Amino acid sequence: MREISTSIMFEITDGETVPMRIGRSVKLSVQGAPVWATRSNDTEDYWLVPGDSMKLRERERLWLSTEKGRTAQVVFTLAPRPDQRAIGWLARGFERLASRFRSGWRTV
Repeated sequence: MREISTSIMFEITDGETVPMRIGRSVKLSVQGAPVWATRSNDTEDYWLVPGDSMKLRERERLWLSTEKGRTAQVVFTLAPRPDQRAIGWLARGFERLASRFRSGWRTV
């Protein structure tokens, strides 16, 4: 079985604080309005504007909020597993090597 959807979108309404627990490594992207992010085991807070992204670790806790009067969308995109990245890298390398031997000629 293969995973088809790799992203989930949430909407954060004005003044709302959303607690989240991260199950797998993901990338958080912000759309719509700026988002305030607080991460567990991190002394810094982050102000993410639309277009910004942040990599999140597995088993991390996260609190997200927006300014009053603003609504933001946050998109969580799954990071590919290391074994999937390695397979993809090998497949692309093999395809580049094979294309050198083909050199534009078609076989009928």
